[in-house]
Amino acid sequence: MTLTLTFWGTRGSVPSPGASTAYFGGNTPCLELRTSTNALLILDAGTGIRHLGHSLLERARGKPIVGDILLSHAHWDQIQGLPFFAPLFQEGHEFTIRGAPEALGGIESALRGQMGQTVFPVSFDAYRAQVHFRALSEVERGDGYAIKTHALRHPGGATGYRVTNGNAGAPALVYISDNELGHADGYASAPGWRDALVSFVRDASLLVHDAMYTADEYERHRGWGHSRYVDVVDLALDAGVQRLVLFHHHPERSDTALSEMVAACQQRVREKGARLEVRAAVEGTTLTV
Repeated sequence: MTLTLTFWGTRGSVPSPGASTAYFGGNTPCLELRTSTNALLILDAGTGIRHLGHSLLERARGKPIVGDILLSHAHWDQIQGLPFFAPLFQEGHEFTIRGAPEALGGIESALRGQMGQTVFPVSFDAYRAQVHFRALSEVERGDGYAIKTHALRHPGGATGYRVTNGNAGAPALVYISDNELGHADGYASAPGWRDALVSFVRDASLLVHDAMYTADEYERHRGWGHSRYVDVVDLALDAGVQRLVLFHHHPERSDTALSEMVAACQQRVREKGARLEVRAAVEGTTLTV
């Protein structure tokens, strides 16, 4: 029994289309996760969800689409694609927007607010599909999956997700879109926060993690809620992860520079005498867990 993950948006902060970003992609975060029973989980609703929506309609061939949209938080790059998600404007489909209990009210407010008349011509209430809001429990079980959550270090808060097929010892996907692994002030992190994060990530088959900054960039952006790629590699190694996917790419990072970042990560793994597969998220690619 496997989970299948497809990347529809890989970029952080703002869409970055153009020739220099065409390979890794310029859409903001959105992933499609399918269980072995074909249940649909959508991780974040950045601009990548627009293309996902067209693909879902084509594959559905007129049948109802039912899925959960798991939002890590309500910052703009995580939600800005939802008003362009075509299935929401058609009757017969049903989506449940999910988030951590303490965040769900803010998420609903942000989703409705970004479609207010001052900034958008169509209101949230124009959706013709059924749309529900429901908080995630500490361990959420559904059709072919189980989800655990973890609070992340990001301004305003964010949530990481660990997903398995629900069986004990099953391979796990860990999705951490926005997270600061550095030691910036301003977070109310409990002592031992990193150890707790390592435990959450422990032995994941696949870790998708924010790796927005180089070391030099991070020094200019401490407290902005994103990680240096070297810190992400070290987290993956400490947690015994099998595969690491660098995510939330800097909007100014070219394909060439991103390839060089991957090579630097791979070199760091070799220098530590460890085994870890490292790649960068590429729009349109599919991985299995």
